[in-house]
Amino acid sequence: MPGPPDSTRVVTKLLVIEDDTALGRALRILLEAHDYEVAIATTGSEGLTVAEREHPDAIILDLYLPDMAGVMVATALRDWTDVPIVALSAVDTESAKVAALDAGADDYVTKPFVVNEFLARLRAVLRRGTTTEATPVVVTDDFTIDLRAKQIRGHDGEIRLTPRQWQIVEQLVRHPGRLVTQQQILQHAWGPEHDAKTHYLRIYISQIRNKLEPEPSRPRYFITEPGMGYRFDNNGR
Repeated sequence: MPGPPDSTRVVTKLLVIEDDTALGRALRILLEAHDYEVAIATTGSEGLTVAEREHPDAIILDLYLPDMAGVMVATALRDWTDVPIVALSAVDTESAKVAALDAGADDYVTKPFVVNEFLARLRAVLRRGTTTEATPVVVTDDFTIDLRAKQIRGHDGEIRLTPRQWQIVEQLVRHPGRLVTQQQILQHAWGPEHDAKTHYLRIYISQIRNKLEPEPSRPRYFITEPGMGYRFDNNGR
């Protein structure tokens, strides 16, 4: 006879905001088959209401909704929650991706998508949902970052960064795996009046790689997303 249900199993709750009912139904079937609990909303306003009520672990957000743009939904969500957001869109342009990421999306998936890749991206953003505030020490194979103490140690001792280098590293490390746009980094480290001066950023990223990467010309941790921004990747551990 089967045993009693496992009351300790943690259920991951997802919210899908998608106005295409056929795609929404397909996503529900797919995600529930992988043991996720799924809620569906077909408009942006309904999605915001469900998100506030249900507090999902991640949101899958279509960028083209009947009542408001998906970027507006992402912006509204970011006013009160850091829940991971995967943006869905049939538009595969750099400007669309940057707009979604600037609005607060953690990843961007283009329709039609490969199911296994979509699931892998979803798992990745769910892992990123574990905030570094609870674990302020980030350990890699080549250095250890103590976010609270603002210190970095390598195999040969402390690695010193300039204040601005530290601001860039801290912003990337606090969002592991997430693409942080050039504009977001520039505004954080230099201020809003410098958000177009991407050449500043390239110089500083090069300096950071020279200090922290084992092979600066083949970066392992501080990865460039051409034309969009950078991400901190520690998945090689």
